[in-house]
Amino acid sequence: MSLTIDLTGKRAFVAGVADDGGFGFAIAKQLAEAGASVCVGTWPPALNIFETLLRRGKIDASLQLARGGKLELERVIPLDAEYDTLSAAPAEVRENRRYKERGDFSIEGAARLLAADFGEPCLDIVVHSLANGPEVKRPLLDTSREGYLSAMSASAYSFVSLVSHLGPLVRPGGSFLCLSYLAAQRVVPGYGGGMSSAKAALESDTRVLAYEAGRRWGHRVNAISAGPYASRAASAIGLIARMIEHYEKNGPIPKRLEADEVGRAAAFLCSPLASAVTGTVLHVDHGYHAMAVPAELHEQASGG
Repeated sequence: MSLTIDLTGKRAFVAGVADDGGFGFAIAKQLAEAGASVCVGTWPPALNIFETLLRRGKIDASLQLARGGKLELERVIPLDAEYDTLSAAPAEVRENRRYKERGDFSIEGAARLLAADFGEPCLDIVVHSLANGPEVKRPLLDTSREGYLSAMSASAYSFVSLVSHLGPLVRPGGSFLCLSYLAAQRVVPGYGGGMSSAKAALESDTRVLAYEAGRRWGHRVNAISAGPYASRAASAIGLIARMIEHYEKNGPIPKRLEADEVGRAAAFLCSPLASAVTGTVLHVDHGYHAMAVPAELHEQASGG
């Protein structure tokens, strides 16, 4: 087997792309660099803006591929992953003007659109780049039940539902991937609202889904635990700039994480090169997760 990541002839669906600034976009781009065709799922309230950016060429520079040409998205599909079916969405959501014109924006709706456009099976790779916690700035002690369950629904159960609904559309040997964060395993003050709980559930579900989807369909299921990155979504946390600075100073490799580094790790995990890798949480954070004591303390003590 060649050691080149070659995804020629593969089709990926990346759920959670609404601009060119986050991990979802970086993963989509690196999958395309490796030869895959890419469809994305976009949250309906952000879909008009994203389509406008694409149509007017506002993000053409970001779409340029190192191998030549640019990333051409096969489909941009409306997706609100908090709803498994259209009927599960409240009437006020279904009737909202940003949703109403988009048809079936549920996970089941996305599966139907993909099957209608490309047949069954039609996918090889599914990436879950979705997270939302309406009370993320609140300490866990001050988080409401509604806020907590909303974070779990949007950030963790949505992955279970994606695997359940898209699993039958994925060709044998397919790959599912989600994005986690170190708060799943350790305390990150300021990352509240139940989001740390949701990431812990996401990592646990990754292991269980690896077993169940592996036995049912032969698919692999993995997670990437990425370091902090100043995407538009992450900026909602409020402390992101300080978190990035802390990681940069205290990781074994003292540098800032680039989105493309996560994208390349994702391309590897979704490729045949990782055919025996499943049920794994891969840390892509320049080694910060391995540190027990901040490097700054040692350097200050040693005069470094």
